[in-house]
Amino acid sequence: MKLVKSVLALACGLSLAVSVQATPQHAHGDVAHAAAHGAAHNTVPVPAQRWTPDAPLREGIRRAHVAVDQLSHHEKGHMSDSMAVDRASEVEQAVMFMFANCKLSAEPDAALHGILVPLLAAAQSLKANPKNVESVAALREALSSYPRSFNDPGWDKPVAADTQD
Repeated sequence: MKLVKSVLALACGLSLAVSVQATPQHAHGDVAHAAAHGAAHNTVPVPAQRWTPDAPLREGIRRAHVAVDQLSHHEKGHMSDSMAVDRASEVEQAVMFMFANCKLSAEPDAALHGILVPLLAAAQSLKANPKNVESVAALREALSSYPRSFNDPGWDKPVAADTQD
C-alpha cells in the first residue's frame, strides 16, 4: 500500500511539475520531491565525463532494463496484457528502489532524475493502458539516457535471459 501511495504521489507530482531549478544533493526517499523536480532534470545536458553509478543504481537500473527488455515480446504480440502490466510494475519497483537507495552528488542526481521520472511515467502509462505498446518505446527511450550519463561497464552486457514468451 505504501508503494501505491508513493507512486500516486509521484504521478501527482509529475502533473504539477512546471519549471524548477536544479536542486542540491538530497536523498531519493522523497518521491514526490523527485517528481516535482523531474521537468528540470529532463533537460540536464550529457556530461563531458560520465558519472560512476553507485551499487543501488546499478542494481535498480538493471532490474528495470530486464523488465523493459522482456516487454519487446509485448510489442510483438507474444505477451499478454497482464504480463506487460507485471513488467511495468517491476519497472516501478526498480525506480522506487533507486529513489530510496541511491546516494549521488547533485549533478549525477539531477541526471538520474532525468532518467527515472520519464521511466516511471512510461511504466505508469503502460499499466494504465497495456494495449498502448508505444509506452514500451518510451520506457526504452528513458533507459537509453542512462549510458550517456553514467559510466557503467556492465550496461552493454546482455540482460538476463527471458523465459517469458
